[in-house]
Amino acid sequence: MHWLALLGRSPSPEDDSEAQAAARQQALAWWALQFSPRVARLEEAIVLEVQGSLRLFGGAARLHERIWRGAKQAGLALAGIAWAPTALGALALARSGVCDGLSQPLTPLLDTLPLHTLSAVQAHAPMLARLGCRTLGEVRRLPRAASARRFDPAMLLALDRAHGHIALAHQWEIAPETFAARLELPQRVEHAPVLLHHAQLLLAQLCAWLAARHAGLRALTLHWQHDAMRARDVDARGSLHWRTAETTRDFGHLSRLLSEHLARTELAAPVDEISLSADEVMPLTEDTLSLLPQSPDQAREPLQQLLERISVRLGADKVRVGRLQEDHRPEQMQCWEAWPGTPRPRTPARVAAYPQPSWLLDPPLRLDSRADQPLYWGPLHRIAGPQRVEEGWWQARDDGSNAHVQRDYYVYRSEQAGLLWVFHQRLPADEGAWFLHGVYA
Repeated sequence: MHWLALLGRSPSPEDDSEAQAAARQQALAWWALQFSPRVARLEEAIVLEVQGSLRLFGGAARLHERIWRGAKQAGLALAGIAWAPTALGALALARSGVCDGLSQPLTPLLDTLPLHTLSAVQAHAPMLARLGCRTLGEVRRLPRAASARRFDPAMLLALDRAHGHIALAHQWEIAPETFAARLELPQRVEHAPVLLHHAQLLLAQLCAWLAARHAGLRALTLHWQHDAMRARDVDARGSLHWRTAETTRDFGHLSRLLSEHLARTELAAPVDEISLSADEVMPLTEDTLSLLPQSPDQAREPLQQLLERISVRLGADKVRVGRLQEDHRPEQMQCWEAWPGTPRPRTPARVAAYPQPSWLLDPPLRLDSRADQPLYWGPLHRIAGPQRVEEGWWQARDDGSNAHVQRDYYVYRSEQAGLLWVFHQRLPADEGAWFLHGVYA
């Protein structure tokens, strides 16, 4: 068997409470489920059996490297990792800073480890020290019958389980169907940007849960509970809702995006508790990794993530995207809306009766005419037309006038300007005129 033991970052007494340490361990357990369904908690570590997953991830060495790097990217940086034929043996190696327990016999390797690497042995460290025992091997060589009478039976049981003589039963981790996480803050927070440090723990839990379910999200909400000493006119709760341009579970991107939102948020009262909810969870298909080394350009921040951060910082109306829409009026075939816009189903574009110009004039340029023919730097020669467009009678312009158009479009050739897209305004009669609307490149 191939057991891995993952040691999370050691909690700092001034920053991490027991609840926060438990949340980090839970997040690491959920995150590890993407590599194997056999994941369990073992004291302060997470252990997982990956023998059946080695081929899927390209071998043991690649899997170990992927777990080490992936945990850091997911906001769950590891303090240690080790592998061995038993879960308890892997934990003992991880505590001592030894990684590989598979390339050599396990028993001689465990015998050299200090007492603290097995918790059941460390519990009897003072007595064992008086007996001259400094390593697990020296404890194992004590008379077994006498050791069973003098010490807790759990000590010999732990040694047997670490060496693989007795199997260790585990309670396997299962990712819940829905995500819900809350965190009580160690002190009151009065400024929204300070919430980021605590919210990142909930984000790490969320991304780990999404990894376990092979999913991503498009929308999430950070909730906070105001302190009981707030003013009477302040609500008990507040929230911050934001969306992503693409389905993602990238902890770094979500953390940067939350930082931008919190920088623009003001708290109505001090906050003593936060919670995080995933509003739109969607399946996420992993991209196939390239067989070639990644270029420096691929290491940069993706364009979608960059635009999303700029949109938050400058305002949603400052970054705009063009959308095609069904309309016969050339100026209405494309609209501009705040990026990333409203997701719409992709529909095949309708083929126009005539080639469309590559450049439209806004507004159209009114032309002089002679004998009911348009002039633009001299006489024009008709190439094609007319194409009649009559649409928009149900719409109103921003100034309140009707958006109804009645036009006949023609393709004209100019000796000086090339091919032109010209229309004749048919009705009403007092507004009938020729207009230049587009130029062909």
